[in-house]
Amino acid sequence: MNCKEKFLNLLTICRKAGKLVPGFDPAKEEILSHRASGVFVTADASARTKKEVRFFCDRENIPTWETELSMEDVQNALGRKAGVLAVCDKGFAKRLMELSDNIE
Repeated sequence: MNCKEKFLNLLTICRKAGKLVPGFDPAKEEILSHRASGVFVTADASARTKKEVRFFCDRENIPTWETELSMEDVQNALGRKAGVLAVCDKGFAKRLMELSDNIE
């Protein structure tokens, strides 16, 4: 199993555990309320979305990562198209971050 598959599988587990918030507006709420432990942005999200996510995450001191995944990859894994994913658990966020660094 490659890193992309591991990342998507862990993302699915994170969603089932109730620790994943997909979508820009819901993720923004999690960021501003300090419930997000990390935020992931897909490679094909718009430049404006990426800029706004970085702005809010930097302001609230929450780590953010841009993945090599597409919104279609996220849709296939979660059943919902989203370019921004807020993870509300430090353990999940840490492991997802490690896997995202190795996605080809």
